[in-house]
Amino acid sequence: MIERKGRRGGGRAARVAARAAKLPDELRPIRPGMEGGSLRVLSEAQIVQIHNAALEALETIGLADAPQSGIELMVGVGAILGEDRRLRFPRQVVETALGQAARDITLMARDPEHDLHLSGTKVHFGTAGAAVNIVDVVTNTYRHSITQDLYDAARITQEMENVHFFQRPMVCRDIEDNLDLDLNTIFASVAGTTKHIGTSFADPSHVAPCLVLIHRLAGGEAAWRARPFISNTNCFVVPPMKFATESCEVMEACIRAGMPVLLLSAGMAGATAPSTIAGALVQSTAECLAGLVYVNAIAPGHPAVFGTWPFNLDLRTGAMSIGSGEQALLSAACAQMHQFYGLPGGAAGGASDAKMPDMQAGWEQMCSNVMAGLSGLNMVYEAAGMHASLLGFSMESLILADDLIGQAMRCVRGIEVTEESLALDQMAEVCLGGSGHYLGTDKTLALMESDFVYPKLGNRMSPKEWEQAEKPDLMASAIARKEAILASTGSLIAPDLEAEIRENYRVYFTS
Repeated sequence: MIERKGRRGGGRAARVAARAAKLPDELRPIRPGMEGGSLRVLSEAQIVQIHNAALEALETIGLADAPQSGIELMVGVGAILGEDRRLRFPRQVVETALGQAARDITLMARDPEHDLHLSGTKVHFGTAGAAVNIVDVVTNTYRHSITQDLYDAARITQEMENVHFFQRPMVCRDIEDNLDLDLNTIFASVAGTTKHIGTSFADPSHVAPCLVLIHRLAGGEAAWRARPFISNTNCFVVPPMKFATESCEVMEACIRAGMPVLLLSAGMAGATAPSTIAGALVQSTAECLAGLVYVNAIAPGHPAVFGTWPFNLDLRTGAMSIGSGEQALLSAACAQMHQFYGLPGGAAGGASDAKMPDMQAGWEQMCSNVMAGLSGLNMVYEAAGMHASLLGFSMESLILADDLIGQAMRCVRGIEVTEESLALDQMAEVCLGGSGHYLGTDKTLALMESDFVYPKLGNRMSPKEWEQAEKPDLMASAIARKEAILASTGSLIAPDLEAEIRENYRVYFTS
């Protein structure tokens, strides 16, 4: 007869306290950089078809409107400038760039604990976008986003365990001067979080003065180049198949300054990209391959994220449909193309067309976040807080995304099948003279934290418990969590350095 094991002492309160304690990384059920790749929406043959079509597009159609500096760089590595002023890329030129391209890169953070290691199918979720409004869930309205909102979003992101990086998710509409806008975007982001930050620049002339600020924040240029914790989100193309002249000049300056770049191609299927999913993938892949040639012509091996971001259109209305199943398929397929090239890549996932954090938002955000994660997308951008087809950002939705992404990451982790997890010994213990159930057994309790992800705000109470707890409301809980974070956290920049920056720059937020 198998000896019946006693229950672990301490009761429910002890178990709750144990769950509240932070687990060592090796015991956490989920963590940044878990490997996906179990979902394959494209066959190997289809991937090759898309690749060959992209190469044909580069060789026969090419891209227009490169700045003169870019033309010289790309012609210098074998691109051909036609009489129509379009640059065309022979297959060998693209293959050479692919051979030079950086792989297995690390996007660094001010706190090394938050470094993002991009390789293979490692998955990371974060914010992104250029929302022009803040969602007010209390009044059910929208208002213009301001610099204080950006700082607050960074502070909230710092506290969200499952939001792994902070790419600027909104535009500071209280700033009229574009240089002040770029400077404040950097300062507010760095003041709010020690995670990796992504930002853009409105004009090539802004890169140099912004680098002065960045070097101050880093502790000097040498320290910055050793650990570049900010990357340049660069819309280097204007689809279809045109370089964005000024953005390309920004990219050149950022690369020479040691800043990683996100090569972002954001065509709209049915408008600025072919209406078919396959066609949108071909164009986005071709544009990013041209960007890869550009980057490696400037600095071979410079860290660049292959940012195929094709978006989807509702063909009935012409409106973006970023919460659609088609969008989820686009981003999942992008992940496979990145893996085909062996390049670190990113795409959009987790955004919603819903105006408020409601049920529509939930299904839309979960659908694309899960599919992106299962596909092994390295960087899932816009994964938290984005609404109204990228026009609105919600702080409460950012907070709720911590739970949502946590469940998505648990899906990414998948199912471990081992001698131990097959659990025959547990079955024997429970069924042969045991209690007849697995509740409270040593092995069940041992796996409570290492195998299961628990929502922080999501409610799993029975209806009776819910009533006894005075019917807690999810949105009210998110609001309370937001207010608690903003009341208890402040700037993450040293006070003397912050005072110096505030004295020398026009700063549009309070800390």
